Amino acid sequence: MADLDYEGFWNETLIQLRNDLGEEEFSGWFSDLKYLRSHNNEKTGENAIIIGTPSAFHRDKVASRYKTVINSKLKELAGKEIALEFEIIGKSAKKDPHPPKTTEKNDESAVAETPETQKPKKKREKHPQMRDDFIFDRYVIGENNGFAANAAIAISKNPGKNYNPFLIYGGVGLGKTHLMQAIGNHIHDNTENKVIYTTSENFLNEYVQAIQDGKMNIFKNKFRYTDVLLIDDIQFFQNKDRVQEELFHTFNAIYEAKKQLVFTCDRPATELKKLDERLRSRFELGLKVDLQPPRYEERCAILRATAESRNVVIPNEIIDLVAQNISSNVRDLISALNTLIAYTELMGKPITMEIAQQRLKSVFYAPRQANLSMDNIIRVVAEYFSFTPNDLKGKKKSQNIVFPRQLAMYIGREMTDYSTTELGQEFGGRDHTTVMHSIEKIKGKLLTDPTLESTIDKLRQSIKEFSAKF
Repeated sequence: MADLDYEGFWNETLIQLRNDLGEEEFSGWFSDLKYLRSHNNEKTGENAIIIGTPSAFHRDKVASRYKTVINSKLKELAGKEIALEFEIIGKSAKKDPHPPKTTEKNDESAVAETPETQKPKKKREKHPQMRDDFIFDRYVIGENNGFAANAAIAISKNPGKNYNPFLIYGGVGLGKTHLMQAIGNHIHDNTENKVIYTTSENFLNEYVQAIQDGKMNIFKNKFRYTDVLLIDDIQFFQNKDRVQEELFHTFNAIYEAKKQLVFTCDRPATELKKLDERLRSRFELGLKVDLQPPRYEERCAILRATAESRNVVIPNEIIDLVAQNISSNVRDLISALNTLIAYTELMGKPITMEIAQQRLKSVFYAPRQANLSMDNIIRVVAEYFSFTPNDLKGKKKSQNIVFPRQLAMYIGREMTDYSTTELGQEFGGRDHTTVMHSIEKIKGKLLTDPTLESTIDKLRQSIKEFSAKF
């Protein structure tokens, strides 16, 4: 291997990228990269530049987004192909192609003004309200959550600048809290900003306690003068008028100070009908992202990443078994995997297909799977009866359509955590009493039609198989 020096090409590439991408995007992805060395592989004749990255996550995102354009620019500058390779080196200051100017200080020798000399950094203690494993490196990004994750990363690098407020919504166990706390942890670990994370319940409890103790000024100062406020599960503020009023003023104070607000909810803010209109409109101001149940490939990636973080080897066929049978949400996936890991740790035995099927039997065949997509249920039932999903959601009341519609409502109520009100919304905005009537109709038919249970079993299995593909 012959040593080369392509650092000049690398620095010029960075200058061009800064001009092409703009300062915000460039800083987000290139400020933590560091030129390490160059080499020539004598066997292949390949020239390469090795770049240090702070994490595997950062490496993968830079490689997927920018590797092609970087290689193109390097070829233009060098007049030949130069490969790009990465090494994970952790957090490290990169050599800036625009070195800082030096200044004289009290007649002493000149010192470069850098962030390190201006503000010596000490590693901050773990945030007391947030989980230290809820970080971006442990958040598996796929097609269904890529937009949300990239927005969260951008916010964590420039809080209060863009995408403010940021609302993450979706069903139970899809990673809303993980993504929110990843934002908070990144800001807490890399800046001096004050970060507050709380749930809606804790916010309410502190508010009530402050009123009882006559300490509302302390409460207001705590929440209104923070740099980043993260509040989980805002749907629970519904029907609580007095705390909504306080949250409204807290929101305004933080937003007007150009500080960052992040919220999670189990549904879009527009569906929070028992929330004050002024407050609901505030949640709609910024960026809103929807988290969906992970697709099959993402479920496999989540399981592998979790097993790796626990230093446990799980055979691919077991990963496939779990991913095929649990399509509801991330929380259920991790719970199933933890069951297998606990067994192998306590019993000292490797996980086999037979053991996995036995230990997870109650999970695989549970009748209810939270967050199972109603779109999938409606689609499978419609196809079974040779209709379209729009037929079941529509207003037609002919008996040949009413029965499949009632059946889809019954199965939706059985297999998901949807309330009758939420189910009604899925079926063209019908009232919850209509859904309840439909469910009772199917229950009555089950008592008199012995073939209906078999039909429902077939539909359940088809829904699981269809959902497992996505």
